[in-house]
Amino acid sequence: MNRQVIVDTGILVALQNRNDHYHEWAVRKLAHITPPLLTCEAVISETCFLLRDYRKRDVLFQWLDKGAIIMAFQLADHVKAIQSLMSKYADIPMSFADACLVRMAECQVRSQLFTMDNDFKLYRKHGHEPLALIFPDA
Repeated sequence: MNRQVIVDTGILVALQNRNDHYHEWAVRKLAHITPPLLTCEAVISETCFLLRDYRKRDVLFQWLDKGAIIMAFQLADHVKAIQSLMSKYADIPMSFADACLVRMAECQVRSQLFTMDNDFKLYRKHGHEPLALIFPDA
């Protein structure tokens, strides 16, 4: 059984930005992932903000339209859990998008988070389980 892959903002930006330090790594890793990638609206919002070039945003929307990336999260179903995560990790601090991704990982039992954000090494599913990560080597 394949693991579902949850993707964060940094990866979506790196995939679109050839000048990003992690671009080549992200492209190589993506080649070994079976679509669709899972994400949430908070990640898409952050990514659109960071991809200021409309052509890069257009590619992101094409991926969404073709189902290569799907929204696999409804905030209304997870408000208390998101609030709890953001409170627990307030000292980091945890962003709203990161809280949504951690909650997605809790709900998608066999998932991996495709990220280069070190904070995900600190976050825990259900308060104690490390997240399974697709993460760059040091």
